[in-house]
Amino acid sequence: IQPRLHLSIIDVSPEYPSQILIFLHGFGGNAEQWQYQLSQFSMANRVIAVDLRGHGLSDKPSSAYSMQEIQDDLENLLHTLGINQPVVLVGHSFGGAVAATFASAHPKRVKYLILIASAVRYRLNSLYRGALRLPEPMLRLADPFLKNQIHAPTPVLKAWYENNLSIWDGQPVYPQINTPTLVIRGYQDQLFEKPAYDEVAKLIPNPEEIDVGASGHMVMLERKDAVNRAIARFIAAEPEWARSELAQDDAQRAALLKERPWLAYYDPEVPYTIALPLASAHSLLQSAAQRFPKQTALVFQGRKISYRTLQEESNRFANALISLGIKKGDRVILVMPNIPQWVIAFYGTLLAGAVAVFARPKAEPDELVQVIDASEGRVLVTLTQHDELIHQIRQKSSSSGHNALQHVIFAHISDYQSFLNRFKMFFSPGERKKHLLDIPLDAAVHRFKLLLHQQSKEAEELDLAPDSPAVITYTGGTIAEPKGVVLSHRNLLANTLQTRHWMPAAQEGKERVLNAVPLSHSYGLTAGLNVPVALGAMIILKAEFKLEDILMDIQRYKPTIFPGVPQMFLSIMNTPDVRKYGLDAIHTSISGSEPLPLEVLESYEKITRSRLIEGYGLTEASPITHVNPLNGLQKPGSIGIPIPSTQARLVDLRRGKRPVRPGEFGELAVRGPQVMSGYWQDVSGTSKVLHEDGWLLTGDVAQMDS
Repeated sequence: IQPRLHLSIIDVSPEYPSQILIFLHGFGGNAEQWQYQLSQFSMANRVIAVDLRGHGLSDKPSSAYSMQEIQDDLENLLHTLGINQPVVLVGHSFGGAVAATFASAHPKRVKYLILIASAVRYRLNSLYRGALRLPEPMLRLADPFLKNQIHAPTPVLKAWYENNLSIWDGQPVYPQINTPTLVIRGYQDQLFEKPAYDEVAKLIPNPEEIDVGASGHMVMLERKDAVNRAIARFIAAEPEWARSELAQDDAQRAALLKERPWLAYYDPEVPYTIALPLASAHSLLQSAAQRFPKQTALVFQGRKISYRTLQEESNRFANALISLGIKKGDRVILVMPNIPQWVIAFYGTLLAGAVAVFARPKAEPDELVQVIDASEGRVLVTLTQHDELIHQIRQKSSSSGHNALQHVIFAHISDYQSFLNRFKMFFSPGERKKHLLDIPLDAAVHRFKLLLHQQSKEAEELDLAPDSPAVITYTGGTIAEPKGVVLSHRNLLANTLQTRHWMPAAQEGKERVLNAVPLSHSYGLTAGLNVPVALGAMIILKAEFKLEDILMDIQRYKPTIFPGVPQMFLSIMNTPDVRKYGLDAIHTSISGSEPLPLEVLESYEKITRSRLIEGYGLTEASPITHVNPLNGLQKPGSIGIPIPSTQARLVDLRRGKRPVRPGEFGELAVRGPQVMSGYWQDVSGTSKVLHEDGWLLTGDVAQMDS
C-alpha cells in the first residue's frame, strides 16, 4: 500500500473556464515561479501550478523520486481534482521532461504541450554534479544557504538527480509526441549544453518554436510578457472541433456577467469566482503550520503560541478524543470564551473527524442541556470555573433520560497564559478560587492540559469528504425557534477563501488580526480565526471586549485587521485622545453581525484614518455573503455586494420565488458554496428556507439599486 502523499497546488478558476492549464516547475523549482502566468490566464481558464514531490510545500518522502513516481503523482492529481478533459500541459526545464513523458504516454489527455527551457538531456556542470555526490549529512549543511534559491532540500535534489534527471533521455520520448507542441527558449540560457536545447524542436513532430531573446534559464520570469503572449496565441489557435466549445464557454461567461451585474464593481484584483480545494477545514491550520511554523499564531494574555505549537496541540487534542472513543461524526461541544483552548479544541475536533458544536460561553444549564440533548453530544469541553454547572447539567440530563454525554474536559484559564499572568492569578485568592476544579478527575472527567500531555503531537489525518459536517451552531436565524445549523468542511473553506480574496492586498505571514468577536459565533469563526489562519497571521485573541485592554493591545501589538461589531467601533471612537494608541496601524476594519450606523462609520474612519467596511451574512451561510468593496465604490448604509462565487436576488415577499426588479423591496435570497447543508435533524425546517436548487431565503428584506 502506497503511503498518502500530500501535494501542494495553486488552483484558480473562473466559473466557466475555457481550458485547464497545468504548470510543472523544474528541478529545484516550485509552483510560485508561475505567478505571472497564473495571473495572466486565470480570468478565462482554470490554472493549476503544482509543487512536485519533494519541492515547495509538498511532502518530501523517502523515495526514489523516479520518473515513474512523478508520473503516478500527476495521474493521481488529475484524478483527485476530477479532471477528465484534455489539458494544456506547461513544463519548465525538467518539468518539460515530466510533461513530455506524460504527453507521449497519454496523447488523448493533453490538448496542448508547451515546453519552456527544456532539453533533451539534463547534465549539470561538474561543480553541481560533484556537490550532489557528497553524503547527505554534508549536503544538509547547505540547506539554510540555498532556501531562497532552491525550493527542495538537498537530499531530495540528490535523489531526483541520481534516479531521474541524470538518466532521463528525450531521444526516445520526444518523437512519440503527437500533441500540438510549442517550444519556448531564450538564447542566453546556458544552464545546460546548447545542443541539448537545439535538439528538442528537431525531435518533436511539427512543433512551433519561439526564441524570446535575451533571457536566462528562468524564461517565464525574465521575459514574462513575451512568454505570456506566445502561450496566449498558441492556445487561442483552436482547432475546428474545439471552436463550438469555446463559443459556448464565452456565452456562459457573458451570461454570468449579465446575471451578476455587481461583478463590474469588484476591486480589480478580486476574482469573480473561486476554486475550492478538495480538503477539510483543518487543512487551513496544517497549511499555515507548514508555511509559517515559527510565526506567532495566537497571542493571549501575554503568551505567544506559534503555528507549529498550535498544530501540535491540536494534534494532541485529536488523539485524546480518539483515545476516549470518539469516532467520525460524533459531536464535541465547546463552551468557552476566546482562549487558546477553544482554538485547539476546534481544530483538534475536526482533525479527529468529529463535529464541533458551539454553545454560548455564558450559557445557562437549561440552554446547555438543550444543546447536549439536541446534538447528542458525547464530549463537553469547558472551563474549570463551570464545575458546579456540570453538576446541574448531569442532574438535568439524568432526569431527562439523556445519556449521550460521556466525557467532560475542563480547561483551566491559566493553561496558556504567560508566566506573569499565572503568577498574578496565584496571588489573587478570588481568581484562584474561581478557577479551581472541585469535581474529582475520573474516567469521565478530564483536565485539558493533562489529557493533552498524555498524547502524541503527531496525528493521522482521516479521510473526510468535503461535504462532511464540521460544525453545528445554534441560531434563531431565519425562524423563531433556535435551530442547529450544519456547516460542512466545504462551507467553512469556501467562506474563508471568499473573504480572504476580498482582501487581495493582505500579506501572508505579515498581518496581525485583533479578534474580540466570539469564536462560537460564525462571524468570529470565519473573520476572526479561519481567515487569519489562512493568511498565516498573528491573532490577538481577546476573551471579551474590555475597552482599555483592547486599546493597550492595539498600542502593543499594532494589529492591521480588526473584525468587530458596531458597538466596538463606537466605544473606540468615543475614547478621548484615542489616536495616541496607534490606531493608524489598522488598515482594514470590518463590521458585521448588525447594521453599522452611518455616523459611527464616518467618525471612526475620520478618527482612526483607516477603512471601515460593512458586510452582511447569516449563520446559515457560514456567515459572510455581502461586503462593501475595500477600495472601490462603497455605499454607507448598504450591506455591499455579493462576494466571489455568491449569487443573490430579491424575491417576492409573499411567494418567495418570483424575482423583483431593482428598486423594489423583496426577501434577500443567496446561493453559493458557503450555504449550509441544512438544519440538524430537521428536514422540515430546512425545506422552508433552503430550496432544492440551492437558494437560501434569509428572512431579511432588502432593496437593490440600479
